[in-house]
Amino acid sequence: MKIEENTASVAGGIPAEPEKATLEGRNKIVGFWLFLAAESTLFATEMGAYVALRGSHMNGPASHELFQLPMVAASTLILLVSSLTSVLGVMSMHANNAKRMLFWFRVTILLGVAFLGLESYEFVEYVREGHTLSGSAFGSSFYLLLGTHGAHVLFGVLWILGLVIQGGRKGITVHTAPKFYLASLYWHFIDVVWIFIFTVVYLMGIIA
Repeated sequence: MKIEENTASVAGGIPAEPEKATLEGRNKIVGFWLFLAAESTLFATEMGAYVALRGSHMNGPASHELFQLPMVAASTLILLVSSLTSVLGVMSMHANNAKRMLFWFRVTILLGVAFLGLESYEFVEYVREGHTLSGSAFGSSFYLLLGTHGAHVLFGVLWILGLVIQGGRKGITVHTAPKFYLASLYWHFIDVVWIFIFTVVYLMGIIA
C-alpha cells in the first residue's frame, strides 16, 4: 500500500508541515518522543536522589543560605523566552520563510548561551561559599542534577547551531525540516525540565 504524503502546501511549494511530509520524518518524530521518555526517566531519577539528599549538607551551607532567587529567576526567564523563540522559528518554517526561521533559531542559541553563562557564574559563587561537588551528599546530588541539565542545554545549543549552518545552505526542505522541528521539541523538553528544577530545587530550597 502506498503511503500518502502531506500534500497541503504553502507559498513556495513545500508542505505546510514539512517535518511530517514524509514517512521518514514522521518516524523520526515518533522515535524522538520515545527518546524523550527515556530522558524523562533519567531526570526523574536524579531529581528523586536530590530530594532525598538535599538535607545532607554536613557542615556546608544549606540551600536557603545559598540560593539567590533573582539570579535564578533571570535564568528561568531567559530559558522560557528561548522556548518562545524556537516556537517562532518553527512557525516561520511552516510559513516557508527560511530567513526568519534561521533568525529565531539564532536568537534561541544566544539565549541558551546566556543561560549557560549565568549558570556557570552561579556555580562559581557556590563553590566560593563552600558548596562543592564532593563536600556533601547535597552538593553531589545538586551538581549532578544541574550539571546533567546544563549538559543537555549545551548539546541543544550545539545541535541548533549545526542546523542553522546547514539551513543557511539548504534552506527548508522535507529533509531539513524534521531536524529543526525535533531540535525545537528537544529545547522545549529541557525547558520543562528546568521548570521542575526551579520549583523543586530552588523554590523549595529557599522556603526550607
